Amino acid sequence: MPDVIFNGPDGRLEGRYHQSKQPDAPIAIVLHPHPLHGGNMNNRIVYMMYNAFVERNFSVLRFNFRGVGRSQGVFDSGIGELSDAAYAFDWMQQFNKNSPYCWIGGYSFGALISMQLMMRRPEIEGFVSISPPANTEDFSFLAPCPSSGLITHGDADDSIPLESVQKLAQKLDAQKNIEIDFTPIKGADHFYKEKIDNLNNEICRYLDESLAQEKDEPEKKSKAKKKK
Repeated sequence: MPDVIFNGPDGRLEGRYHQSKQPDAPIAIVLHPHPLHGGNMNNRIVYMMYNAFVERNFSVLRFNFRGVGRSQGVFDSGIGELSDAAYAFDWMQQFNKNSPYCWIGGYSFGALISMQLMMRRPEIEGFVSISPPANTEDFSFLAPCPSSGLITHGDADDSIPLESVQKLAQKLDAQKNIEIDFTPIKGADHFYKEKIDNLNNEICRYLDESLAQEKDEPEKKSKAKKKK
C-alpha cells in the first residue's frame, strides 16, 4: 500500500494506492468525508471500504482532497474537490488501461462527490454510497442515474435523517434499468460507532453479489454467440 503523490488541478494530491496483481483488474476510488470536519483518507470507514475492494482484486486509490494532509490547495466547497476526484480517476486509468470496469465509493461528503463524478464518467459501473448528505445537498443531478449501487445509512443518524436518504434511494431505484440496494444499519449513528462490522458486512455482501453478476454477463454473452 504505497504512498503516492500525483498532480491535481490545484497542486499535488496525496494518496494511498494498491495495485492489483491481476493485469486486467477493475479499478476503484474511495472518497473521504468533509475536510472541514476532520475528514481524510485515513478515516476508518474509508479505509474499510478501500480494503473491501482490495480483497476483491481491484486496483484501489484513496486520497486526500485539497488542503487535507499533504495535499496542496484549500477547501473549495465541493467544486474543487470534484475536480480533484476527476484528476485522481484520470491518474488511475493511466496505470490501468486494461481495466474492464470501474467503481466509486464515498462516505458522507465523499458520497456526494463520488456520485457527482459518476455523472461525468460513464465508465463507472457501480457505486457504494455511505450516508450521503441527502438532507442538505441537492441530488437532483442524478437524472438519470447512470449506474446501480448500494446506499447505506444508520437509522440512528442524528446528522442526516434516515427518511431523506430513503427518499433519495427510492427516487433513484424508480429509474429505468437502475437498481438501488438501500440498506439501513440498525442502531448506527453517522459514525457507525459499534456498528462498523455491520456496515462492512453489507458492503462486502453487495460487492460479492454485484461482481458475481458482472462475471456472469460475459459468460452469458459468450453462450449467446455460440448459439448463433
